[in-house]
Amino acid sequence: MIIFGTKGYLYQLAILTLVCGSCGNPAAHTLRKRVTKFTLFFVPLFPISTKYLTQCTFCGTEQKVTAEQAQQLQAQDAGGYGGPAHGRPQQQPYQGR
Repeated sequence: MIIFGTKGYLYQLAILTLVCGSCGNPAAHTLRKRVTKFTLFFVPLFPISTKYLTQCTFCGTEQKVTAEQAQQLQAQDAGGYGGPAHGRPQQQPYQGR
């Protein structure tokens, strides 16, 4: 018997102050990275999907961004909030949609 599947991980990369495209408020936005990994016998082996998104902390709206845009946003945040906490996975893993 072979047991395989996927498991999702959610990483918070940065916290930025941006104007929300949905509610129009200048608010903190979290830049996040979702990684889905293939698992074999419950051991994550390799990533099969990586997505980047920002979420407004005021209204909760999520917006997808490209990897290049995510890198630019991280470069803007260098030396900003959070310091060494960037890139650590959050407590609850992402449960795929």
